[in-house]
Amino acid sequence: MHHRDEADLIIRGGRIHRFDAEESTATALAVRDGVIVALDEKAEALRARDTVELDGRTAIPGVNDAHLHAAWLGARWPHLFFSEDPAAHQPSGRLVSTPAERHAALLRAWRLLAELGITSYTEPGIGPGEDEGETGCFGTGMLDAYVELHRAGAQTSRVTMLRLFGTIDGESTLEDFERGLRMPAPQTDPRWLAITGVKIFADGIPPLATAWVQEPYADGTTGHLLTRGEDPVTAFRRMVELAVRDGRQVAVHATGDRSIEEFLLALEGLGAPTASGPHYVVHGDLATPDQIERLRRIGAGFAVQPLIAAHTHAWAGAQLGPARLATAWPLREMLDAGVLTTVTSDAPIATPDWRASLDAALALLGADAVGTRRALLRRMTADAARQDGAEAWKGTLETGKVADLTVLDEDPLEPGRPFAAAGVARTIVGGRTVFSSGS
Repeated sequence: MHHRDEADLIIRGGRIHRFDAEESTATALAVRDGVIVALDEKAEALRARDTVELDGRTAIPGVNDAHLHAAWLGARWPHLFFSEDPAAHQPSGRLVSTPAERHAALLRAWRLLAELGITSYTEPGIGPGEDEGETGCFGTGMLDAYVELHRAGAQTSRVTMLRLFGTIDGESTLEDFERGLRMPAPQTDPRWLAITGVKIFADGIPPLATAWVQEPYADGTTGHLLTRGEDPVTAFRRMVELAVRDGRQVAVHATGDRSIEEFLLALEGLGAPTASGPHYVVHGDLATPDQIERLRRIGAGFAVQPLIAAHTHAWAGAQLGPARLATAWPLREMLDAGVLTTVTSDAPIATPDWRASLDAALALLGADAVGTRRALLRRMTADAARQDGAEAWKGTLETGKVADLTVLDEDPLEPGRPFAAAGVARTIVGGRTVFSSGS
């Protein structure tokens, strides 16, 4: 039993950016049973069983990468698709085949994420559609591995998971989707493993001319929908409707303006529905200003990847031409519109290091000011928690919320230095240190 004047942990001696509605800072924070119970003088007044001295460092809410394939990352690490050395050996084929290998991949990913200061992430697509998949990283066996490690208390990251009833980057049939939705999700503690909804692949990507677009590519093609049924559009709309009516969050991989439009029409036709978390477009590379505003109006959002934009800019330009390339990856328009937007890595496509993603976002915006930096950091903390449907209990450093913090060697809000310059000193999840640079 705790006395009311006792805390398990007090964190003090530096700047604590709370990312609350007032954008306030604190000088101290007290934790009891994994939850923040006091701030500033009230925190300092408590007796503490343990203390973390910041020694002038800066703490922010724990970083939440709202689109990161951790199982695949752990199985591939250190190999990424876009890296400093693209010629490096790239593993292919089956990466994990046994329960032990799947467990090892997840544990490796969690260690890496802890070192990077990441306390939460979304695993976007695990399920039976990938049971025969090439890598072994996305099928039912990986869902089982997640649940087993979750029940063993092995997690050092909080996970939001989307189930997948088709193939990764490929087709899905309405029949398989309906069958998948009927399969109950395993029982879990949603603060650690929340299985909130489904992932649907609507199209491909602009660099391969597989994004579904209104205006044809240079070769005259337009890409197409990946859903299959009576016809692709009817199948896609029916999938969205079934999932929404079942109360599931729906995330759609859509990069082309035509696929984004179909998702919007489906949601608008259902009366701007809500679920365990807001519905959202993954990528949204070619979203138009009108589509951004309509998504905002119905409470849906985007999960975007500025680092992938940087890596693929020239490649996409060859397909899109200069005029369309100039309007691609409309991060500025998303921020100005106030639509829910998360900045994510899509690791292992790009590095899971969130600092690189935020530096790419600064470059995309062409701006570096305190307000810009705060807006971007919110997209990996408070707004990522909103995407998770978890803003009531995580994402900001307020009393009553979980004590998830990322401690940095310097203040990431200070303009003029790259985010990458800020070293991760400590990662705290639920009041427990899961990484410390000094140990």
